[in-house]
Order: sequence, then structure tokens, then C-alpha cells
Amino acid sequence: MAAQRGKDILLKIGDGGEPQTFMTVAGLRARTISLNARTIDVTDGDSAGRWRELLAGAGVRQAAVSGAGVFRDAASDALMREVFFAQEARAWRLVVPDFGVLEGPFLIAALEYAGDHEGEATWAVTLASAGEVAFGAI
Repeated sequence: MAAQRGKDILLKIGDGGEPQTFMTVAGLRARTISLNARTIDVTDGDSAGRWRELLAGAGVRQAAVSGAGVFRDAASDALMREVFFAQEARAWRLVVPDFGVLEGPFLIAALEYAGDHEGEATWAVTLASAGEVAFGAI
């Protein structure tokens, strides 16, 4: 895979409608997607060579997403505030070029606002998966 531009990673929030319409979260300058799976250790005295054995497919999977940027779009900012204060699990779509699309319910675990005296107002968001996250290759 060739090098890619980080700005091509898109973070989109669903509008809650049926069918779902997604709005790109505007003004992102940094994005991180973390996929994790807990392991279940089933090693016992009969394990070959006393090597650890893991139970395949049994661990809890989770996805975490974070992003930070500047205010550019009042509509997406308002929607994220609304979803955060309602603590509503909303559908999110994460597009990573040449990798794939992750889509599923996420809660906004953290929503931060900041600003320097002589700088722009910035914000940051952290999402935690709240159900099954589907993956589709691009």
C-alpha cells in the first residue's frame, strides 16, 4: 500500500433517519481509529509445551475513534453536541482510503472545546463503539 494523506480519512455521523444519511464531521485535523480484541486465555497443564493457548473468537471486540480540529460547520457541531448530551448511540461511518469502511453505533465518550487567546477555537471528540461494527473493504 502506498503512502496516504491523513486528511483523506473521513469521520461521518448518521442523522438517525431511516434510511441513514451521513454528515461528514467538519474541520478535522487529526484522526485516530483503534481496533481492539480482548483475548481469553485457556492454557492449562496439558497445553503443548506449556505455551499459552487462546480461545479464538471469544474475546470482546471494540473500536475507539478520536479526532481533533477546528470549527468549520455549525450543523455537524450542533448535531454532535445534541448526540453527546442525549448520550445517544448514533451510527457513525469511518472511511479509511485503500483500507475500508467501518460502520456501526458509537457513543461520544468525550467532547472537548479549547481555544488560545490569539488562536482559533478547537474541539476534540472521542467515540466508543456501542454495538457491532461492520467492516467493508474498499
